Amino acid sequence: MAEAFLKHLGGDRYQVESAGMEPGTLNPVAIDVMKEVGIDISNNKTKSIFELYIKDKLFQYVIAVCDESVLEHCPILPGFAKRLSWSIEDPSSLTGSYEEKLAKTRLIRDKIKDYVQDFITKTSEPTLQNQ
Repeated sequence: MAEAFLKHLGGDRYQVESAGMEPGTLNPVAIDVMKEVGIDISNNKTKSIFELYIKDKLFQYVIAVCDESVLEHCPILPGFAKRLSWSIEDPSSLTGSYEEKLAKTRLIRDKIKDYVQDFITKTSEPTLQNQ
């Protein structure tokens, strides 16, 4: 969801790639809540952070989007200028009925959108671009 929001809200100002420690399949509930805001992520592919590292991909920012309890397991990869951490519950860990998961995932989606908008604002400031 963070990748999709940054591409959608940030436009071509950002090159964005999403990857995880243990990529799996896209969460159908996440797909549904993103469709509600006009963003289709259904064709997105899940990738491993190590795939990007092996390809010698370098990024100005790396944003870890995960629950705080998992954050300590995120690798520190060389070559990254700035690492940010956004403590957000993983929608795939939610329990309950489909409607309950949908409601909770909407809250997560909105929190991610807020983080992304704040990131765009902060990285658009001239003093941050030159760091």
